[in-house]
Amino acid sequence: MGSFGGVEILVIVLVVLLLFGAKKIPELARGLGQGITEFRKASTDIRKELEKGSEEPVEPRREEKKREEQRLKKEEEQD
Repeated sequence: MGSFGGVEILVIVLVVLLLFGAKKIPELARGLGQGITEFRKASTDIRKELEKGSEEPVEPRREEKKREEQRLKKEEEQD
């Protein structure tokens, strides 16, 4: 049980040809190609968004957190 041999590939091609016919195969291949292209584009977009998010500076977030902690501390002191 490993990779396909020549005979197995030939049988698969013949079955596909019988099921879909010679006219439908180019349409199916075109649709498959478009689907793969869309998948690659989406994965590239996701990768770019993740890289963009990881490049955001961490320090401003820390400063915001520190200010929020100080604000909460002042509110506690006033009570």
